[in-house]
Amino acid sequence: MKAIVIEGFGQPDVFQTVDLPIPEVLPHHVLIRVAATSVNPVDVKIRGGVVPDIAPNFPAILHGDVAGTIKKIGDNVEGFKVGDEVYACAGGVKGMGGALAEYMLADARLVTHKPKSLTMLEAAALPLISITAWEGLIDRAKIQPGQKVLIYGGTGGVGHIGVQLAKWAGATVYALVSSEQKATIASELGADFTINYRQTPVEEFVAEYTNGEGFDIVFDTVGNDNLQNAFQAAKINGTVVSLVSLSQQDLTLLHAKGLTLHLVYMLLPMLFDVNRSYHSEILSQIARLVDEGKLRPLLDHKSFGFVDVSAAHAYQESGNVIGKITLKQSFDLS
Repeated sequence: MKAIVIEGFGQPDVFQTVDLPIPEVLPHHVLIRVAATSVNPVDVKIRGGVVPDIAPNFPAILHGDVAGTIKKIGDNVEGFKVGDEVYACAGGVKGMGGALAEYMLADARLVTHKPKSLTMLEAAALPLISITAWEGLIDRAKIQPGQKVLIYGGTGGVGHIGVQLAKWAGATVYALVSSEQKATIASELGADFTINYRQTPVEEFVAEYTNGEGFDIVFDTVGNDNLQNAFQAAKINGTVVSLVSLSQQDLTLLHAKGLTLHLVYMLLPMLFDVNRSYHSEILSQIARLVDEGKLRPLLDHKSFGFVDVSAAHAYQESGNVIGKITLKQSFDLS
């Protein structure tokens, strides 16, 4: 099969196309004919050597998100048949091959049937971000109807799913954005209020939208030093959920307000083989919401073929992405 690999960490141009054997189908696994994948920040970090401890062995096939068709089924796998259209976040990390190839071997516990109403490209945008947003808002924050939920990065990957899940759960949703264009998109996704954080400091929008009390839940998709802003925005005894905290932080405000802080790291089931089947359960719920018209992926206007993955990674790092960058399997088209 054709595959795109990295032989070492580096810049976006480190990718190269090679021929590799099609993976042997293992028990409890399925072989997926890959139709599409998408770019997540962790893919960029792995490629660049920022998180070498979670990288696959070289030559490494990256990207966890996949949408495609089942071609073979291993022993002890139930619920699938050859030809089923599926989606998952199922590899691209240590011990697991990724989706940048014609075929991907995936643990069946991570895989589920894709939303019927979506194309392969659209479905490939959803797995990692949907699992992350679900774990953060539904499982950890336990959103209740009527709560005020502030979401950083309202048109970002995880953020735009967070807006929709929070709205579905009955919350009043406040989306932080950086432009009028993004404010319009966030409103279309269901945000009740949009706030341009470049124009309005945190203390001002807390005063304007919560009478200075703060938000019940703050979903911080930025992390690191932005945690201090999240702490400031949360109400007394409120909840902060963050996705990135690879930094040292002053917890004074966390203590002073009696806040609860949750950190979400959705790769853990893949890295440590812990509770993998829960990811497919979440994706089944997401597929149902999509097909019911309650949730949709936001795709950036730029899409790429697999052979252009270097350009896709460079674009991801540009900071100009809205929603998700998708890539179509293009070996048979090149």
